[in-house]
Amino acid sequence: MAPHPATSEFVVMTDAPEATRSLAARLAAAAQPGDLLCLIGDLGAGKTQFAKGFAAGLGIEDVVASPTFVLMAEYAGWLPLFHLDLYRLADASDALAGGLLDERQLAGVTLVEWAERLGEALPTARLDVVIDGTGDEPRRIALRTDDAGYRRYLEAAA
Repeated sequence: MAPHPATSEFVVMTDAPEATRSLAARLAAAAQPGDLLCLIGDLGAGKTQFAKGFAAGLGIEDVVASPTFVLMAEYAGWLPLFHLDLYRLADASDALAGGLLDERQLAGVTLVEWAERLGEALPTARLDVVIDGTGDEPRRIALRTDDAGYRRYLEAAA
């Protein structure tokens, strides 16, 4: 059995939505086709603010909103952005049966809000963006990965 890779983590504190968007825009500079970013946090934590900033960093000028009712929105930037919101899904089977995850996403970056709903279906190769805090509280944003290829995001955040 192969040894489990060590988890790498970088923590950032943000004190306003603009700071969360700015951090995400910096991270977008490290994006590569096929990347998966999992946005994890309570309702109101700032997952959509992060998505807005990441989209801006990809050169996307469209208004980015949480795709809660459509489940996935696609945007054209220097890399395509696939923005998924799994809030309304019970588990991974709903997402997989609905075709929300497919080969088209290999050409761009996929951001998944409420990614924890995918459970065991989540690939190891990903960046977890764990946002703690709600309301007017500062946000603690932990960038975590078990995949060496995703450590470039932690370097971009530094």
